[in-house]
Amino acid sequence: MADRYTQFTNSSVGKFLAPKLGLPMPTPLRRHEPGQAPLDGPALLGAAKSGRLEKTVAEQLNSAGIEVRTEASDGGTYGALVFDATGITDPAQLREAYDFFHPVMRQVGYCGRVVVLGTPPELTSGKEQVAQRALEGFTRSVGKELTKGATSQLVYVAPGSESATESTLRFLLSAKSAFVDGQVIRVGTAGAGGATITAPNNWEKPLDGKVALVTGASRGIGAAIADVLARDGAHVVVLDIPAQGADLSHVANKVGGSALQLDITAADAGTKLVDYFTERHGKLDIVVHNAGITRDKKLANMDEGRWDSVLSVNLLSQLAVNATLLASSVLGENARFIGVSSVAGIAGNLGQTNYGTSKAGVIGMVDSTAPAVAEKGHTFNAVAPGFIETRMTAKIPATIREPARRLSSLAQGGLPVDVAETIAWYANPASAGVNGNIVRVCGQALIGA
Repeated sequence: MADRYTQFTNSSVGKFLAPKLGLPMPTPLRRHEPGQAPLDGPALLGAAKSGRLEKTVAEQLNSAGIEVRTEASDGGTYGALVFDATGITDPAQLREAYDFFHPVMRQVGYCGRVVVLGTPPELTSGKEQVAQRALEGFTRSVGKELTKGATSQLVYVAPGSESATESTLRFLLSAKSAFVDGQVIRVGTAGAGGATITAPNNWEKPLDGKVALVTGASRGIGAAIADVLARDGAHVVVLDIPAQGADLSHVANKVGGSALQLDITAADAGTKLVDYFTERHGKLDIVVHNAGITRDKKLANMDEGRWDSVLSVNLLSQLAVNATLLASSVLGENARFIGVSSVAGIAGNLGQTNYGTSKAGVIGMVDSTAPAVAEKGHTFNAVAPGFIETRMTAKIPATIREPARRLSSLAQGGLPVDVAETIAWYANPASAGVNGNIVRVCGQALIGA
């Protein structure tokens, strides 16, 4: 559905009237296109004294084709501002972040990027823990100050994981992260089970040779996920219920993948998946739990059927399938499990107690499962979409839909591809150090944390 308000504010009349009326002015976002440069302009790189990431980050940005500058200039714009804050061990040193950013904040260009790198506070103590935790308030506030579609993120990098940041930096500094804003991401070492962090042979096709499963893939976000994973080189098996068979086949044909009609809530769904992937593909590398439904009613009016169906599809079936897959030998080395939560699971939604419960449960599933799968060399992460432009959200009454679109730092809804790009980053072989993360794809929604 077209966002007519954004179209209006970007017209000549809208550009004149909106500032005078104090209305939000969404910037059309720069999204990934094959062959485009990662950034529109150079990246300015700085570091606090004794930072441990500056040299590695400079090498990784150069490898990604990004021009790196270490001295600020008075004129021009920057595609990104990147600051290594790992050397900040005392709250008084936070002044170093101010000193780096203050002179150049107005030079962040169209759809520019701000990335701060720190040390996970839980791995520090005393004043260092205080200072590193303070970076979350810094980056989230910066995200709400930026304009022209620019975004701000914080990446906590565990000591010893300096070389594991490249896939995350490539994602956050590119147009692939257009609707990811105000997020905190943790990068650690690979799992104890032997997962290795290696750069793909071809960053344009990082999933070459991988086999992926995307549930709920007959339309909307699921179809977009299948498309992006296939673009990145994976053979994608798209799954949905038999009633969606025609749409599912269309998606499979479009991405050059395979269609599998299956009710994911069936008691034997996990066993059927193990048999299918063992016989047809010999392995399964990427599992994307996208299938989900809504059955909205206020709790006082909600019948047990609405409650049970939403919990079954959105959470219980995923737990059952995961248990079966992990107990089998079908998973490839360094497999990826990726869940789809929701901002509703973080902040709650009126009339969606069942949905919010299930999506918060997905976050709990990541928290409980990520450490266990790491022991086998796998990872488990999730995305939490905010307002995404789909056929489902197009049916929401305008009085609810418009505030949902505007109540974010980017003042607009996201697109299904924004969720898909984030999932593709999780799936990248070079993201083996990214485990146990919940990243909101919400344009830094002003509701939730």
